[in-house]
Amino acid sequence: MWNSKRVFEYEGMIAETVGITGHDGKPIRAYYSRPLGIDSFPGIVLIPHMPGWDEWCRETSRRFTAHGYAVVCPNIYEEYGDGTPAEVSQKAMKDGGVADKDVMGDVDASLRFLRSQANANGKAGVIGMCSGGRHTFLAAATLKGVDAAVDCWGGSVIVPPERLSPKQPVAPVDLADGISCPLLGIFGNEDKFPTPEEVNALEAVLKEKGKDYEFHRYDGAGHGFWYYDRPMYRQEQAMDSWNKVLDFFDKHLKGT
Repeated sequence: MWNSKRVFEYEGMIAETVGITGHDGKPIRAYYSRPLGIDSFPGIVLIPHMPGWDEWCRETSRRFTAHGYAVVCPNIYEEYGDGTPAEVSQKAMKDGGVADKDVMGDVDASLRFLRSQANANGKAGVIGMCSGGRHTFLAAATLKGVDAAVDCWGGSVIVPPERLSPKQPVAPVDLADGISCPLLGIFGNEDKFPTPEEVNALEAVLKEKGKDYEFHRYDGAGHGFWYYDRPMYRQEQAMDSWNKVLDFFDKHLKGT
């Protein structure tokens, strides 16, 4: 929980950009943060959102690390070159986005990187916001070694056939049978992408298939209500849902 640490408790971390082997064996950059002073700890893959591999993702990685997690945030936009996060993500958008198979390759590589560290406790989760939330659902449904997943307002999980594309050839909801880990969903009731109706439909599918899931929906909040650098930020809803995410990961990755 937020502000639950004893004030005399030691706290330290290392955070840096590293190189890992991503999809199709290609080198990519990743932001890697991990705690100091802890013998072993679980891992989290933070999938970047469409605003890019940005400062918010790095700060969020460190926030999880402050609560006892090693975090890898892979640059899923590596092939679009250098520039500011906005410039690079705009290149990706003009190109129709990053291919699902490539993102899943980068996430799988990040999970393997986390598990290969000497201080890993053997557990790893995935979280993403916006397009990263959609990718999180895909990861939970298609990748091995995901012990817990958090979808934060992921849009286009339910997609009509006419909106599919070569880079996004399958609606993630159609892969829901493959989900074998607990799934947490965080949504704003004023969101337009996904709409509350789409969240209802997704929940109905998960319930019908007997999946281990829990959804939390917030009045007075729309899309991206964790983004404290934007007008969409909603302090009360953000902090309540942050605590729910930390509790969820603690339960399934730390066993507390």
